[in-house]
Amino acid sequence: MLPVGRRFSRTVLASIDRTRMIGIRSGREHRFTWVWVVVIKDRVFIRSWNDKPTGWFRAFGDEPLGAIRIGEREVAVRARQARGEGLMKAIESAYAEKYTTPASIRYVRGFKSPRRRKATMEIRPR
Repeated sequence: MLPVGRRFSRTVLASIDRTRMIGIRSGREHRFTWVWVVVIKDRVFIRSWNDKPTGWFRAFGDEPLGAIRIGEREVAVRARQARGEGLMKAIESAYAEKYTTPASIRYVRGFKSPRRRKATMEIRPR
């Protein structure tokens, strides 16, 4: 369980919210992978498209400590699986609002599938 009050700074949250992709890495050995990211009420969420056995979602399941990269900045994080119907809908709405290019629409729609909903993580600072 995360300590109460562990939140990203306003500066980091604003950077995450402005960018379309962040780098994420589980543990120290896993490579950085670039993913789409959304911010909802000062909370940061990412969702896996493929959920490959060697991908970031499974890596965070095995080792929840890791890091995110925003531009040149690296921030130590802890990941946990996101749950709850209301939260899933809010995450999907946030993706639809943020990723609006014609090429993005396919992925935004695909993120609503049950399989991809299960592959949703919340990222918190550690």
